[in-house]
Order: sequence, then structure tokens, then C-alpha cells
Amino acid sequence: MRITVLSDSHRRGNRVRRILEERQDSDHIFFLGDVVTDIEDLQAKFPAKTFYIVSGNCDPFSLLPSSGIEQLAGRRIFYTHGHVFGVKHGIGQLLHAAKAANCEIALYGHTHIPQIVYEDGLYLVNPGSCGAPRDGKATYAVIDLEPSGIMPILVEIT
Repeated sequence: MRITVLSDSHRRGNRVRRILEERQDSDHIFFLGDVVTDIEDLQAKFPAKTFYIVSGNCDPFSLLPSSGIEQLAGRRIFYTHGHVFGVKHGIGQLLHAAKAANCEIALYGHTHIPQIVYEDGLYLVNPGSCGAPRDGKATYAVIDLEPSGIMPILVEIT
């Protein structure tokens, strides 16, 4: 199973649409906040995909939660924007919350910096920003969930 992870689109809905069109191989889409309307507006156009969406610090009027847990292909996934876990100052709080929830993967955004870390039996994946990157390269993540393991990669938007 393949999932696609997006975050921090910041009103770049056209990029979100392009990613969804290109990722025909992903039936599950995680959007980690900061302008959730960018993806909410597209859900009806991609009815075969399942969306998991959380609000970010730039979504003050959203009724969506700031974090969630899903189980896909036998893997528990913790997902959040990250601002409530202080991820700009380190991943310790996020690591603790995901481990306490018995998750194997923690997805987060907020920093606009793509990163994949494996620590204490947990993959921590930040897809970076698909709309407002801090390092000049817009990115998202793709994660393969297989019985043999978990394979996260970062994809640069060209």
C-alpha cells in the first residue's frame, strides 16, 4: 500500500491538485494542515481516494482536529500538523505522543523542512511544504507500507 503525505500548502491548491493527479498509485492521502481548504476543495474531485486531514496553526476556523491516528496495512500512523507538539524546537514531544499511542509512523509538518528520521522504532516523517518551502524546494512524501517494512521517501515538486 502506498500513501501520500502533504503539508503546508498555504493557498497553493493548484500544486495540491497536481500532486493528487500524479499520485494515481496512492489511495490514501494525509494532509497535515495549514490551509486545509486547499485539499477540502479537491476531495470531491478524487472520490476514489481516502483523505485524512488535520488542522494547522493557519487554520484557526477549522473544526478539524489537530491530530489523529489511523491504521493502514496493519501499521498505526499518528498524524498532526505539529505546532501543538513544538516540532520547531525538536521532535521529542511528538515522539513521546506517537510511542504512547503504539504507532510505528508519526507524520508532521509545520517546519516547512522535509525530514525522515527513524528513532526508537518509529519513523518520523515531515513531508516539508508543498506550497511555501523554507529551503526553496517544494516537497511531499510517499510511504510504502508493506508486510516486509515501511519505506518513506521525499519527492521534490518540479
